[in-house]
Amino acid sequence: MEVLMVNCLGKPLWIWLLFIVLILGLIAFDLGLFHRKQKEVTISQSLGLSLCYILIGLMYGAWIWYYMGDSSASEYLTGYLVEKTLSLDNIFVISLIFSYFGVPQKYQHRVLFWGITGVIILRGFMIALGAALIEKFEWIAFVFAVFLIITGVKMLVMESKDPDLDANPFLKWMRRHLRITPELHQEKFFVRLNTGPDSQKQLWGTPLLLALIIIELADIIFAVDSIPAVFTITRDPYIVYTSNIFAILGLRALYFGLAAVISRFYYLRYSLALVLIFIGCKPFLAWWLNEGKFPAELSLAITLGLLGAGIVVSLFKTSPAKNSQQ
Repeated sequence: MEVLMVNCLGKPLWIWLLFIVLILGLIAFDLGLFHRKQKEVTISQSLGLSLCYILIGLMYGAWIWYYMGDSSASEYLTGYLVEKTLSLDNIFVISLIFSYFGVPQKYQHRVLFWGITGVIILRGFMIALGAALIEKFEWIAFVFAVFLIITGVKMLVMESKDPDLDANPFLKWMRRHLRITPELHQEKFFVRLNTGPDSQKQLWGTPLLLALIIIELADIIFAVDSIPAVFTITRDPYIVYTSNIFAILGLRALYFGLAAVISRFYYLRYSLALVLIFIGCKPFLAWWLNEGKFPAELSLAITLGLLGAGIVVSLFKTSPAKNSQQ
């Protein structure tokens, strides 16, 4: 019992173990019950499973409210909303990666499953590093804030461009230095092949492996935006990590439901840009007003308002009825 009460990044060890056991249970349940066989995921299945993940994430927020109080719950929900919205851009990039490598839908779940599992581990390391840096160097929080403001302004004024995978230097390096088969081998990441009549079988990677690696690399790039954003909302590593992971965990399910209609949310990127600018301004506003921190409940309300406006404008501007009148 005393071991469980030992602090880990400012929280008792048992509270971290509770979260980890819950996440592992959800992953095992998803993989073991719903996806034991490689098959295409229908839109209704995707949206249903995604809704379950959202409800579980919100229920966890209710538990944080019960255990840690109103302010922590508001910070958790704000971080969850920001990360969930940033994930929409991630869905678009993942769709481009699958199209580029010609990955059929029935094999995409396997890539996404291992991709999300890798993200959970990578985000843990990045958040622990961020927490250590902020604890040691207080001024880094203001660096994060300035970075978010610059990112938000760039999203407002610069046109969004599809990533050019043919020009990706890391992908070029892998193709030059690794044995990669020219075609897919069903759901396999690795296969053993003979390259000649007298040669022994050698281990080769498949395009599915390249797709997985590029998706992990894309998430690291997205994390450069999302992790500073949540650290600007709260300094609590537990809130940062749990809100990040719960938002990402449903990304795999959400992908199959939204990949085909992601263009309907075009204007959401502008409201997200305003959210990032607002979050970046919060530390400076708190310092200017001589407050310890910006009120968490007000921050949540502003974030909800901006993102909600972006969704409404997107659905209205891209509605079939409106487009048919033009």
